[in-house]
Amino acid sequence: MNALPQKTYITPEEYLVMEAVSPVKHEYLDGVVFQMAGASFAHNRATMNISGTIFNRIDQERCSIVQSDMRLLVEESGLYTYPDVMVVCGKPVLKKNRGLDNLTNPTLIIEVLSPSTEDYDKGAKFDHYRTIASLQEYVLVWQDKKRVAKYTKVDERSWNLRDYIGDDAEIELASAGCTVRMDEIYKGVSFDD
Repeated sequence: MNALPQKTYITPEEYLVMEAVSPVKHEYLDGVVFQMAGASFAHNRATMNISGTIFNRIDQERCSIVQSDMRLLVEESGLYTYPDVMVVCGKPVLKKNRGLDNLTNPTLIIEVLSPSTEDYDKGAKFDHYRTIASLQEYVLVWQDKKRVAKYTKVDERSWNLRDYIGDDAEIELASAGCTVRMDEIYKGVSFDD
């Protein structure tokens, strides 16, 4: 991610005004705005496969699924970002600013890894996400191989990691009450792209 050139500190309010009219998405943290990169076909296909599968399996009266157009506000750290997929079980808590919704209470966050953001998604971004009290699971999906890593909250200070590799793996998303198979995630995804 590249920070936009800027002369002065940008407030969250200024960021939200800018984001409302911007043709591209940006993350925001500590007065700095970061332009988000476009995604590959494999990234988009995996994201859509995951969303569609979860949508068809969750209890839609109890949980909602949203994709990367829904902005997340991590209230503890002030990070504004657009995860690839989020599930919120229970009533969504939205912070509105100038008519824009910012979800604050996801139960599950899924990020499809891009080469340019993989380290950030696995490290600093997860550090932000861990401060969300409602978050129960964080899932990382590789776009260049069949691999998924799932972090499950144990308590406020610790998370368990489970790594899934191979065609026959099934990823249980307990927080959303469903399971997703590896072949469903990667249907139509070519690793030659």
